[in-house]
Amino acid sequence: MKIKNIFKLTVALILPLMFFSCDRNTDSLTESQISIEPPIRSMLDIWLLDNFVKPYNIDIRYKFNESDNDVARFLHGPFESNVRPFAELLQKVWIEPYNAVGGENFIANIAPREFVFSGGFNWNPGNPTITLGFAEAGARITLFNLDFIDFTILDFDNNLISYVNPIKTVQHEYGHILNQNVRVDINYGLITKNGYTGQWFDFSLDVARSLGFITRYARNNENDDFVEMVSEMLIRPRADYDAIINDIPSIDAQALLRQKEAMVVEYYITNFNIDFYALQELTSQAVIDLQQ
Repeated sequence: MKIKNIFKLTVALILPLMFFSCDRNTDSLTESQISIEPPIRSMLDIWLLDNFVKPYNIDIRYKFNESDNDVARFLHGPFESNVRPFAELLQKVWIEPYNAVGGENFIANIAPREFVFSGGFNWNPGNPTITLGFAEAGARITLFNLDFIDFTILDFDNNLISYVNPIKTVQHEYGHILNQNVRVDINYGLITKNGYTGQWFDFSLDVARSLGFITRYARNNENDDFVEMVSEMLIRPRADYDAIINDIPSIDAQALLRQKEAMVVEYYITNFNIDFYALQELTSQAVIDLQQ
């Protein structure tokens, strides 16, 4: 009983002090320290605002931020002189073609709300691979090694400094975003279900194509298989793509890839009312036109 009385007395003494302390501090409140002034923007920032934020609600982030990068890797923001050329690349090979065949608001309606530009290479520790880019929850696409890209090199064979490389990465990652919005038919993953492996990098391109995969990385899983088909078709003219398939020695492998191609075409027309071959014609021509 004595302990309970002491407890009640202590609470009774503390509560008034708490209220007194609160009341006393209300008189010392000052103006908020949070700035509501608009940020100071460079000419580049204004151009990005007018060409990406306002029409498409897409923010291009190019200034280094620890929250956007893995600080354990040698990553850095790109040179500012490289930012606008890559932003214009996005306009020409991605935004304009999709809006032309899917409707003027297609990208405004389905798009990552952020692009993060990184200047350095993103090498993967523990295996001989490099991350060229990735999509995060459909909300952001990150592109790497932009400071090393050469706009004079038109090379479709995984040349790390060819400007085709980031274009393929964008088409690949955007394919993931579309697939997250509307999933491809589950039967797609059954076409070559026994060929998937996390050790895809241990096998050659010839082996991959002999098994019915368009690239080595397509063997990683059925989702990457699907978007590798999308990106490989969108970066080159249809005739060039057909030549790749027709040059594969195995007739069975050719048939498997044609089956995948048909499902890609069906996916786009059924879910987005997009003629994939018309899109391919626009994107592949844009790739060629970008060469300096």
